[in-house]
Amino acid sequence: MEKIIGLIDAPFTPFYENGEVNYEPIEAYAKMLAKNGLKGVFINGSSGEGYMLTEEERMKLAERWMEVAPEGFKVIVHVGSCCVKASKMLAEHAQKIGAWGIGAMAPPFPKVGRIEELVKYCEEIAAGAPNLPFYYYHIPAFNGAFLPMTELLKAVDGRIPNFAGIKYTYESIYEYNQCRLYKNGKFDMLHGQDETILPSLAMGGAQGGIGGTTNYNGINLVGIIDAWKAGDIEKARELQNFSQEVINVICHYRGNIVGGKRIMKLIGLDLGKNRTPFQNMTDEEEARMKAELEAINFFERCNKF
Repeated sequence: MEKIIGLIDAPFTPFYENGEVNYEPIEAYAKMLAKNGLKGVFINGSSGEGYMLTEEERMKLAERWMEVAPEGFKVIVHVGSCCVKASKMLAEHAQKIGAWGIGAMAPPFPKVGRIEELVKYCEEIAAGAPNLPFYYYHIPAFNGAFLPMTELLKAVDGRIPNFAGIKYTYESIYEYNQCRLYKNGKFDMLHGQDETILPSLAMGGAQGGIGGTTNYNGINLVGIIDAWKAGDIEKARELQNFSQEVINVICHYRGNIVGGKRIMKLIGLDLGKNRTPFQNMTDEEEARMKAELEAINFFERCNKF
């Protein structure tokens, strides 16, 4: 099964002022991401407010991304849901429209507390798209599924034929590396925290990742990998430290989903506000965030159209 090389973006979902999905900016969005070195998108996930979308909206978004994706640009569809039947239907749709792959995080309700529960959940969803690679999206801060991922790999090995790997969005670089080493790298371990790309590279195996700050800072995050490959450790450190500075700013404004989405407006692609129950930024907060970003020379270094 093909492994992902490079960084995949987790895009925001554009909304009109009335809260309806706005599909119009997606073509320009895809071109901008590709121009800045991103290799594809993982749509309808946490950055995309996937759990606040209807199934119809999620399918229409997947279709639109497939329509406008540049050649070779991977479209991976997050199909996770509190209703496994809906997830399987979304997986079937993703396969039908020719998506590159699918993924699912554990549901926020009911809370998954055992490996077997998680394996069964993944198994039923993956069966909906047997010809596509399936990735488990490990983000326990969102759903409370604090389960050992090495044990998940052991449990799915030989049981879910199209299980490709894990989008690992958690703080344990040790566990991430142990998963990467499982059976000499059998599964694709996609690094999911933009703030620690360099340590993952240094441990010897991070080949691909999926990020959220790649939306507006992808050019620098891709640069970390390029500098590492070129043997320029000082450049890689500088880019990683800068990327952490950007993350420090968005953490002052409710994180990537809220603050990061507003940065897209500041760099020239207005994707609208966030859906309820997210608390949107005020104009005053936007001005303060812009000033903080200017102080670190972000706008001279960010993604370009």
